[in-house]
Amino acid sequence: MTMKLSFNTWPYASFPVWLPAYPLEEVIKRLSKIGYEGIEIGAASPHAYPPTTTKERREHIKKVLEHYGMEVSSMLPGLSGGPGHNVASPIPEERRHTIEHYKDVIELCAYWGGKTVLYIPGWQVFGTSLKQAWAWSAEALKEISKTAADYGVTLVIEPTSHDSNIVDRCDDALNLMEEVNEPNVKVMFDTFHALYRKEVSSDYIYRMGEHLHHIHISDNDRLAPGQGKGDFVSVINALKDIGYDGYLAMEIGFDRRDVEPDLVARQAYEYLKPLIDQAEGKK
Repeated sequence: MTMKLSFNTWPYASFPVWLPAYPLEEVIKRLSKIGYEGIEIGAASPHAYPPTTTKERREHIKKVLEHYGMEVSSMLPGLSGGPGHNVASPIPEERRHTIEHYKDVIELCAYWGGKTVLYIPGWQVFGTSLKQAWAWSAEALKEISKTAADYGVTLVIEPTSHDSNIVDRCDDALNLMEEVNEPNVKVMFDTFHALYRKEVSSDYIYRMGEHLHHIHISDNDRLAPGQGKGDFVSVINALKDIGYDGYLAMEIGFDRRDVEPDLVARQAYEYLKPLIDQAEGKK
């Protein structure tokens, strides 16, 4: 069993606030110096919005990743904002646009060597029933999974209780996975959302079990782990118990401008790396 640490790019620009902002090359370099083995790239400008990431830039970033020995642990779509990117939108054109955006993200992720793309099941818009919104999301996931399979990419369903109203619990994600019933569709969760629901993060790990393919780590209020009230010792021990072999991606410090991204990246790494080493019997 090997657990590795990754860091999400949001606090270095793009979502949901604009500043501070750093080029993706700079982010890769900084995270590598801290010790991270992986990077989770948000598919938004200025880092990696597919329509504005040229062939030349894709090749350049690939070389930067190789230079610093950094893996793309995962990618996720650019959410909300102007284009919406809501797979459960009542506007058919938006749903189609979002599906195509996911396919573009999958292609880019695979080009950079990544094998995991997050699936955010969308949100229910006033006037749309939950049953209909769920059906649209499941239909979109089914189609997107076919493209993902072609590229050797796994899609992971994330419950997002703080921000959405379709899939916001552990069981919702598992139910959607079972309904779509594709071998490359698994589940993940973010400890931030579990804490928001006043639930126990380690419980999610045991309940998702073999279907858990990815995980976001965040303390309450998007603080670095160890800075809030989350129990991350139990999280690491639970991951060890289920034989989790994958990335723990930090998704922290991006919800406000008054955050120093290097600081929260270091805090998370320096807190979690000893816990992982201890769990895996490393000195």
